Amino acid sequence: MKIKNITNVTKFFEVLEECKGKVELVTSEGDRLNLKSKLCQYVMLNKLFSEAKIDEIELIIHEPEDTHRLLEYLIRG
Repeated sequence: MKIKNITNVTKFFEVLEECKGKVELVTSEGDRLNLKSKLCQYVMLNKLFSEAKIDEIELIIHEPEDTHRLLEYLIRG
Protein backbone atom coordinates (compact mmCIF):
# COMPACT_ATOMS: atom_id res chain seq x y z
CA MET A 1 0.00 0.00 0.00
CA LYS A 2 1.37 3.41 -0.90
CA ILE A 3 0.37 6.36 1.24
CA LYS A 4 0.79 9.99 0.20
CA ASN A 5 0.86 13.27 2.11
CA ILE A 6 0.71 12.26 5.77
CA THR A 7 -0.28 15.50 7.46
CA ASN A 8 -1.14 14.31 10.98
CA VAL A 9 1.79 12.14 12.01
CA THR A 10 0.55 11.80 15.61
CA LYS A 11 -2.79 10.38 14.46
CA PHE A 12 -0.99 8.13 11.96
CA PHE A 13 1.10 6.59 14.76
CA GLU A 14 -2.03 6.20 16.94
CA VAL A 15 -3.66 4.20 14.14
CA LEU A 16 -0.50 2.08 13.83
CA GLU A 17 -0.67 1.30 17.57
CA GLU A 18 -4.21 -0.07 17.06
CA CYS A 19 -3.06 -2.48 14.33
CA LYS A 20 -3.06 -6.13 15.37
CA GLY A 21 -0.36 -7.37 12.99
CA LYS A 22 2.95 -6.15 11.67
CA VAL A 23 3.03 -2.97 9.56
CA GLU A 24 6.28 -2.36 7.74
CA LEU A 25 7.68 0.74 6.06
CA VAL A 26 9.62 -0.03 2.89
CA THR A 27 12.58 2.36 2.59
CA SER A 28 13.91 3.67 -0.71
CA GLU A 29 16.75 1.13 -0.31
CA GLY A 30 14.23 -1.72 -0.03
CA ASP A 31 14.69 -2.29 3.71
CA ARG A 32 11.60 -3.02 5.82
CA LEU A 33 11.09 -1.25 9.15
CA ASN A 34 8.49 -2.52 11.64
CA LEU A 35 6.43 0.61 12.39
CA LYS A 36 5.05 -0.92 15.57
CA SER A 37 8.57 -0.50 16.99
CA LYS A 38 9.21 2.82 18.72
CA LEU A 39 12.79 2.80 17.42
CA CYS A 40 11.60 2.40 13.83
CA GLN A 41 9.02 5.15 14.37
CA TYR A 42 11.88 7.38 15.51
CA VAL A 43 13.84 6.53 12.35
CA MET A 44 10.79 7.40 10.22
CA LEU A 45 10.30 10.71 12.06
CA ASN A 46 13.97 11.51 11.64
CA LYS A 47 13.61 10.96 7.90
CA LEU A 48 10.46 13.07 7.83
CA PHE A 49 12.16 16.02 9.54
CA SER A 50 15.36 15.76 7.52
CA GLU A 51 13.42 15.89 4.25
CA ALA A 52 10.83 18.38 5.59
CA LYS A 53 8.01 16.20 4.22
CA ILE A 54 7.16 12.72 3.03
CA ASP A 55 5.32 12.75 -0.26
CA GLU A 56 4.84 9.01 -0.43
CA ILE A 57 5.66 5.96 1.65
CA GLU A 58 5.10 2.29 0.97
CA LEU A 59 3.73 0.03 3.70
CA ILE A 60 3.40 -3.73 3.87
CA ILE A 61 0.43 -4.61 6.06
CA HIS A 62 0.15 -8.22 7.18
CA GLU A 63 -3.42 -8.27 8.54
CA PRO A 64 -6.46 -7.40 6.36
CA GLU A 65 -8.22 -5.68 9.27
CA ASP A 66 -5.19 -3.41 9.67
CA THR A 67 -5.42 -2.45 5.99
CA HIS A 68 -9.04 -1.47 6.61
CA ARG A 69 -8.04 0.51 9.73
CA LEU A 70 -5.37 2.48 7.83
CA LEU A 71 -7.72 3.13 4.91
CA GLU A 72 -10.32 4.51 7.33
CA TYR A 73 -7.65 6.84 8.76
CA LEU A 74 -6.69 8.03 5.28
CA ILE A 75 -10.30 8.65 4.27
CA ARG A 76 -11.60 10.20 7.49
CA GLY A 77 -8.40 11.48 9.13
